[in-house]
Amino acid sequence: MKIYTISGLGADQRVFESLKVNAELRPLDWIEPLRNESLGEYASRLSEMVDPSQAFGLLGVSFGGMVAVEMAEMIKPQFTIIISSAAANSELPLLYRWAGKLRLPRLLPARAFIIPRPFANFLFGAKNKDLLASILHDTNPAFAKWAIGALTAWSRNKAPQHTIRIHGTHDRIIPNRKAPPTSLVQGGTHFMIVDRAEEISTLINNYLTNSKIS
Repeated sequence: MKIYTISGLGADQRVFESLKVNAELRPLDWIEPLRNESLGEYASRLSEMVDPSQAFGLLGVSFGGMVAVEMAEMIKPQFTIIISSAAANSELPLLYRWAGKLRLPRLLPARAFIIPRPFANFLFGAKNKDLLASILHDTNPAFAKWAIGALTAWSRNKAPQHTIRIHGTHDRIIPNRKAPPTSLVQGGTHFMIVDRAEEISTLINNYLTNSKIS
C-alpha cells in the first residue's frame, strides 16, 4: 500500500520523517501555484503526480490535509487521513473565513505571511523548536501568501467518504470545535505529527489494521 503524503503550509516532508507507518510513504512535493489558482484547481494539478493504477491512500497535515481532501474527490483513494487539519470550510475558524470574504490575504505583502519564531512556537505548540524554525526559515513567502489566500477562500462544504481525522485538543491554529475527529489526541498541538509521532503512527497503523488495508 502506498500512502501519498502532503505536508503543511510552508512545511516540507521532514514532518513525516518520525512516523513509523506500516505502509510505503510517498511524498508529494509542492508545485508552483498559478496566479489566483483555487485550492481545488491546485489539488487537481497535484493529483497528476499520483499513480492511480495501484491501491493508495492520502495523508495530509494542516494545509496539506485540505489539499488531500480536494484530491480525494478527484482520484478516489482508499482512504484519506488528515492530521491537524479541516475536512470542510466550516471547520476553519470564523476569523479565517472572514479574511477570505474580505480578500485580506491579497492586500498584504508576501513577507507578512512568515510568522516570527516566538509567535510560531506558541501557535504550533512545538517541542521540537529547532525543526519548526528550520521549516519556517525555508518557507517561500509567495507560496505562503497564495496558500493562506486559497484556504481562507476554500469552498468545500463536506468531507469526502473514508476521511479519517486525527486532531489534537490543544491545536491553536485549527481548534477542534466544529466536527468530531476520528481520533482525538489529548494535549496534541498543531505540531503533534512531529512531537508525538509515535502516538500518531500507532493511530494510523491501527486504522490500517482494522480496515484490513495492506
